Amino acid sequence: MIWHLIAAVFAGLAAAGIGLILRTLSGKRLPKWIVPVFGALGMLGYQVQVEYSWFEHKQAQLPETATVISTESSTAVWRPWTFAIPMTTKFSMVDSENIRISEQGGARLAEFILYQFERHHTDILITQPYVLNCENRELVPLDEESREPILEEIRTLRETSPLLNNVCT
Repeated sequence: MIWHLIAAVFAGLAAAGIGLILRTLSGKRLPKWIVPVFGALGMLGYQVQVEYSWFEHKQAQLPETATVISTESSTAVWRPWTFAIPMTTKFSMVDSENIRISEQGGARLAEFILYQFERHHTDILITQPYVLNCENRELVPLDEESREPILEEIRTLRETSPLLNNVCT
């Protein structure tokens, strides 16, 4: 977080320097306020670039065996540019190395952990173990400590679900 603040300050200083050079090259015909405006635009441009590249940056940090299952984009009033191009702020992934397939009662069961990343002022990682019945597409979350199924939260995935296709194949 501190590194992003330092980088934003330097981006602002560099952009203000460009504004100062332009003002000097124009023989001081450009107004004085061009320098702080360039500085502010440099800082804003850096922040927008960091926010939009967050998803690609996180994907590059994942192991090769990781598969992104879903992404969520959001908009915000204090980021008006997100209404034109929504920003990815959340994604879920499964690591194929951590999937355990077993047979139980004639049904093929896959046990795995679903990782959910969220972008906030600091990144949030939420992990949840699941069991997926590959035949009837029932997904059951497991209690993290006891590994017992939480049957109240059972749900059925659709046949085209990326989670079903990645975990059961």
